[in-house]
Amino acid sequence: MEFIHKPVLLKETIENLNVVSDGTYIDGTAGGGGHSSEIARRLVNGRLVCIDQDPEAVETLTNRFKNDNNVTVYRTNFSHMREAAFDLGIYEVNGVLLDIGVSSRQLDTPERGFSYHHDAPLDMRMSKNGTTAANLVNTLSFVELCKILTLYGEEKFAKNIVRAIEKARAQKPIETTLELAEIVANAYPAKARRDSHPARKTFQALRIAVNGELDRLSEGLDAAFSLLKVGGRLAVITFHSLEDRIVKQRMAKWCEGCICPKDFPVCVCGKTPSARLVTRKPIEAARDELADNPRSRSAKLRVCEKIKENKEIF
Repeated sequence: MEFIHKPVLLKETIENLNVVSDGTYIDGTAGGGGHSSEIARRLVNGRLVCIDQDPEAVETLTNRFKNDNNVTVYRTNFSHMREAAFDLGIYEVNGVLLDIGVSSRQLDTPERGFSYHHDAPLDMRMSKNGTTAANLVNTLSFVELCKILTLYGEEKFAKNIVRAIEKARAQKPIETTLELAEIVANAYPAKARRDSHPARKTFQALRIAVNGELDRLSEGLDAAFSLLKVGGRLAVITFHSLEDRIVKQRMAKWCEGCICPKDFPVCVCGKTPSARLVTRKPIEAARDELADNPRSRSAKLRVCEKIKENKEIF
């Protein structure tokens, strides 16, 4: 089955990456290759590395770019892009793109277990390896599950939900997405059910925990910035506030200059910015894109450009 993913903020992302025909680029979350195709189309004698950890995405990318000698497909998590680049003999790049989160293809494939709209095994593993969401739901303690729902889902009814989960799993293991979605819905106050699907935040939190998404994002940002040559750009698309906050803070740190106390008459730290913001505020989807692709409504694009080498990252 084809790995379908409609790329969000496509025009804005490619424009802000400032792709040059002989440049070297990494798409760290290539998915179905929507953004990658637009980068590859602009290359003459440049190079593009498409990275993804999902075996279905890798198969799709391999088929999509099989006749393009400028494109290399590499299976790994984007947090390991530095090692991947070195393995391919690449030590600096003109640009890196990260499109963070679950893809449309993953959401729309019931057996992957990402969606609360379809009945499927409670899985949620992007790489198809490791611990599943069912493992977490059925084995973690009350405190551990509450922490996941609160921290990764910003779920204010976490305690109610986890109590309901504990009660249900005492009878039998929770094995499917709809089982969990029903447990969460029944634990939700009636008034709160009108805002959105009651299980949305719980599923988001479990998915982040299963895949270690926030840790991988932090590692991936540093790996990406370390690979950029001076003048190179990093473009990151996020879909919820937790991710966006990490990206915003990391870019602000790279753009930070002197950190001496304000009452110092002269700078003694010698710190100067390593980057500049290309986008002062995040770029969001325009009205036409929102109408065509509702999943773009929460997307935010932030872009920075390296202006000097920073040896402190690695």
